Amino acid sequence: MEHSRDIARLVEIMAALRHPETGCPWDVEQDFSTIAPYTVEEAYEVADAIERDDAVDLKEELGDLLLQVVYHARIAEERGLFGFGDVVEAITRKMIRRHPHVFGDAEARSARSAKGQWERIKAEEKAERRAARATAPTVRLSEAASPARLAESASPARVSQAASPAGATVAEDDLPGHLDTVPAALPALTLAFKVQARAAAVGFDWDRPEPILAKLDEEIGELAEVVAASDTDAVEAEMGDVIFSVVNLARCHGVDPEKALRRCVRKFRDRFGFIERGLAASGRTLDEASLDEMEALWVAAKANGVGAQG
Repeated sequence: MEHSRDIARLVEIMAALRHPETGCPWDVEQDFSTIAPYTVEEAYEVADAIERDDAVDLKEELGDLLLQVVYHARIAEERGLFGFGDVVEAITRKMIRRHPHVFGDAEARSARSAKGQWERIKAEEKAERRAARATAPTVRLSEAASPARLAESASPARVSQAASPAGATVAEDDLPGHLDTVPAALPALTLAFKVQARAAAVGFDWDRPEPILAKLDEEIGELAEVVAASDTDAVEAEMGDVIFSVVNLARCHGVDPEKALRRCVRKFRDRFGFIERGLAASGRTLDEASLDEMEALWVAAKANGVGAQG
């Protein structure tokens, strides 16, 4: 099989890798849940290439990320859920629909700045998805797509249960919480930032940093108490409260906490590298050095401006 610039070849390659008899044993045994961590990792590697301003790596990492989309679509196709073409159709439909000022008629183009247009379109899309779920068979991603399983999922009884689960009403389903629009799968720092910003949009927020700093001091005090008590579960809970407060403070100052932490990590890695190189120059390794020696080199790294640019 030859390489190609055509996306269809990538789809063919994935189908070959997933073939139950002639495919790659590792690829054949994967499912949505085992591939998901790689999907997240590839997205981060794309972001890293952009941050490093590396066009060669960006091309490579975008390919790796595209492979993840094809991989998930192939698994879905094998289970009778949807295929890669359905994914492409869904996103093209969404982009055209969400940009009437670009793809619409003259009237839509003249209304490009209409207030609330974007939110209205998204609300319509959500309503359509809810309607689709109410009438579609209930097929979980973790379920095998055996003929018997698919036949069972398409039965009237199963569809009825999907449309009206016990203890729920259509009215409840039509009223998602204000914070439900924030994807729960986001990295924790980003998730905290977006949840806080969403709450702030309706006025649930401090308008100055002083009360946030006071809250942070309070949370640190509570963390110190549970640390002293050696309560591991409570330490985790209070540590979360401290970090959440730090994110709130970052947001108050217009700082992206994810970017700020990455900057700090880069600084730490640069200075730790200085320690390692300093030890190597004297014929010593990290394992052979004492904490005092490493600390002295750390101070020297700071004095020499190592990591100063983050």
